[in-house]
Amino acid sequence: MDHEEFNRRLTARIRDLIESFRLIDEGEHISVALSGGKDSVLTLHVLADLREELEFELTAITVDEGISGYREHGLEAARENARLKKVELIEKSFMDEFGFGLDDVADGFRSPCIPCGVFRRWILNRTAHELGASRIATGHNMDDEIQSFTMSLVRGDVRKFSKFGPSLQRIHPAMVPRIKPLWNTPEREVGIWAVMNQVPVHLEECPYSHLSMRSGIKGFLNRMESDNPGIKKRIMKSFRRTFRQVEEHGRIRECIRCGEPSSADLCKACELLEDLG
Repeated sequence: MDHEEFNRRLTARIRDLIESFRLIDEGEHISVALSGGKDSVLTLHVLADLREELEFELTAITVDEGISGYREHGLEAARENARLKKVELIEKSFMDEFGFGLDDVADGFRSPCIPCGVFRRWILNRTAHELGASRIATGHNMDDEIQSFTMSLVRGDVRKFSKFGPSLQRIHPAMVPRIKPLWNTPEREVGIWAVMNQVPVHLEECPYSHLSMRSGIKGFLNRMESDNPGIKKRIMKSFRRTFRQVEEHGRIRECIRCGEPSSADLCKACELLEDLG
């Protein structure tokens, strides 16, 4: 398959997902969570190319977690791609919001991925809400979705099943729902797209990622795919046929400290901040 045909098929699949699940409505404001990695960059490029035709507004948000020797390269890629696609980029950081970077607090956690995810989601939601965005587009691909679902299965965390699918429901006026335009796109194809089109992306792996459960699950699934080509697509097909999205229950209120949506008196970010003193 040549370069142009590959791009056409990839874009057509993403657009079909957007239209089939109504991920974007006319007149909406979409914010892309742009890390500078290949998945978020592809999400930015495709949405930027579709924004006039589908008539929606697009901005991008990047978050500097404070990971020395790693995040700087991602920020450079995010800035370059936002410039190339003429999309406004809003830059935020853990240091500006919380007074520390991830490196400063990593030793206090079994896996630094836990506070990183909590604080990054807090910043993304607050920033997107302040911008007036109706949805946040993330770069979660098919491999990410299978990994997340498998992690929920092994943990017995059925509540996380509500997060399965290409779009999440709005559970609070100040909670900006997520959409995943790459939900049914294999990670391998995202990598091929970046290399084939010589797109400036950040390909390094986070130095903390090996400490997470996701890293082990990812390795297991990749070995399964190597031994049984096509197994990831079959797993995804099984998930789609077997499981229905579970609605989140429970009253969502505002965190008594920061005012962000929370299921408890303190949101998870403020709870972690309290633990960190």
